[in-house]
Amino acid sequence: MSQGFKVAVVGATGAVGETMLAILAERNFPVSEVIALASDRSAGGQVDFGRRKLTVRDLASFDPSGVDFALFSAGGDISREHAPRFAAAGAIVIDNSSAFRMDADVPLVVSEVNPEALDSIPRGIVANPNCSTMQMVVALKPIYDAVGITRINVATYQSVSGAGRSALEELGRQTAALLRFEDPKPAHFPVQIAYNLIPQIDAFTDNGYTKEEMKLVHETRKILGDANIQVNPTAVRVPVFFGHSEAVHVETRDKITAAQARALLEKAPGVVVVDDPANGEWPTPVTHASGSDPVFVGRIREDISHPRGLSMWIVADNIRKGAALNAVQIAERLAARRA
Repeated sequence: MSQGFKVAVVGATGAVGETMLAILAERNFPVSEVIALASDRSAGGQVDFGRRKLTVRDLASFDPSGVDFALFSAGGDISREHAPRFAAAGAIVIDNSSAFRMDADVPLVVSEVNPEALDSIPRGIVANPNCSTMQMVVALKPIYDAVGITRINVATYQSVSGAGRSALEELGRQTAALLRFEDPKPAHFPVQIAYNLIPQIDAFTDNGYTKEEMKLVHETRKILGDANIQVNPTAVRVPVFFGHSEAVHVETRDKITAAQARALLEKAPGVVVVDDPANGEWPTPVTHASGSDPVFVGRIREDISHPRGLSMWIVADNIRKGAALNAVQIAERLAARRA
């Protein structure tokens, strides 16, 4: 298709949708037309696509005929209602919500980890994993392939941007209020988020884990194709604007040293190793991840409590690699197959 592809971005006025548009332009995705779509209350506004402005169109009334790729980031309810409509019209839907991730006939894909899953897209829908799962499996895949992984203990430290624009605004308002010696007023979060940590993301399930934590369990198994891998997660919301961090401890099937793991990660696609603690070099969400595409890994060390244990610190921009970039990378892979 020398003229390019017709691409729709659903949820174009949200943080992820805006970033999808930016990345499509940055990476010169071959487009013949880009359509920005959102709910009727946002229709008529404008969003940026490179140096151009796009007028936002109403999703409900939009006819998806002729759309090649539809990148969805408007929440699960919107995806469940409209993604099948786009797929039925012939589009490949790349969905950022949790609506279809665990459906057996929907591939759950991380571009650097399991692109072979794109060989079969029976419903015309591809799912993006949760942002925390995404960055973790990018870092763990080379180790999994080399020596196997039997168990993962992970604590995530997730920025407020993962909860949407209103959460970003709340952190800003509360921080400013506290600096004026005023009481912060929680609205989006149940308690103050500024200068605080909240050990709950999403609702609790019957087993005492939250839905966010269980996504790490189920999605990791599906992406790696290993139903036996054990995952023990704790998800924490932290007062950071952009960039998720994770303390990850794995138990491998075969022994691997920290030096061997570091060498594997230095060659891994999508990974940048920042690991020189003696000189104060380790990745952080602000100095490395925010606004960047790679997954950054540091603090790589052997677990002193387990003979086949390995520990590391993983950081990535949750809006870019954790959502928008991976969706565009999937579209790039599929576009290359059609060229």
